[in-house]
Amino acid sequence: MQRIKFMIKQFLTEPLWFKLLISTTLLISVVFSSSYFSNHAYFQSGSKLAAAIFFISYGIKLRWSRVTAVILFTSAAVCIYLSIKAI
Repeated sequence: MQRIKFMIKQFLTEPLWFKLLISTTLLISVVFSSSYFSNHAYFQSGSKLAAAIFFISYGIKLRWSRVTAVILFTSAAVCIYLSIKAI
């Protein structure tokens, strides 16, 4: 629970451009991965790329915690691989 509170506090103190980047990539990832776009490979690929951008941006932000950063960068690499595979 403390980590969630920390993430919320950190998000609220970030600059506006970072809040917009995180919010839009998360929204794109969720919307384009829905079942409505399941037959469109480009939307699925875009969804995975948006998730990769989300993971990379938080991985860079949390690079002081090596374990968390490695997990986020690994997740981003998996998303990029799946994005390429989806096309």
